[in-house]
Amino acid sequence: MGQFTKLKSADGFTVSAYVAEPAGKPRGAIVVVQEIFGVNSHIRSVADRFAAEGYLAVAPATFDRVKPGVELAYTEDDMTAGFELKTAVDALPGAGVLLDIQAAIDHAAQLSGGKVGIIGFCWGGLLTWKAACLLKGLSAAVPYYGGGITAESEIARQPQCPVMAHFGDQDHWIPMEGIEAFSKAHPEVAVHVYSANHGFNCDQRASYDEAAAQLARERTLAFLAEQLG
Repeated sequence: MGQFTKLKSADGFTVSAYVAEPAGKPRGAIVVVQEIFGVNSHIRSVADRFAAEGYLAVAPATFDRVKPGVELAYTEDDMTAGFELKTAVDALPGAGVLLDIQAAIDHAAQLSGGKVGIIGFCWGGLLTWKAACLLKGLSAAVPYYGGGITAESEIARQPQCPVMAHFGDQDHWIPMEGIEAFSKAHPEVAVHVYSANHGFNCDQRASYDEAAAQLARERTLAFLAEQLG
């Protein structure tokens, strides 16, 4: 349904992005932020499903600044490679990859002519939270099991748009005490906790939980319809 294009970030860097367009006039736009596995078939399918719901979807390749063209699966070796790339991106100077996410937001707004939301998974969930707090042009944000989102430094941030956050209560990367601390510090955020593990939304992972994924999707779509109009 979609295709890759090139976006120009504020510092002149060119980042690739997968763009999925709806059949008719977009009802708004969604920036989809990848896990540590690249803009792989799962992330492209997430974008395609949003396009099927009437949204223009843009998924920037957030590894491009350290290694372009990354597409990993979900094996242990893939996870190791993904963590190494994430570490390299996190070490970038200045705003780093946030510039590329801003470019995706701007492109989504221009192409759709409507409001823009952002959704991200795992590492992308953390980047989604940062985007909600630090970037411009967003009307909604939905982080899924954002690794690092419950760190004190992240809890201290203040979102500039409405946020809905999804977590799993069996996620060993994000203990419940961290989720509770995040929720307590941000009563304005709609926090949902599922009886599920990390990565419960991804049907290519062993931790996929169909019931949790479906409920989270229903809540997300209702939230986006409300916030993006």
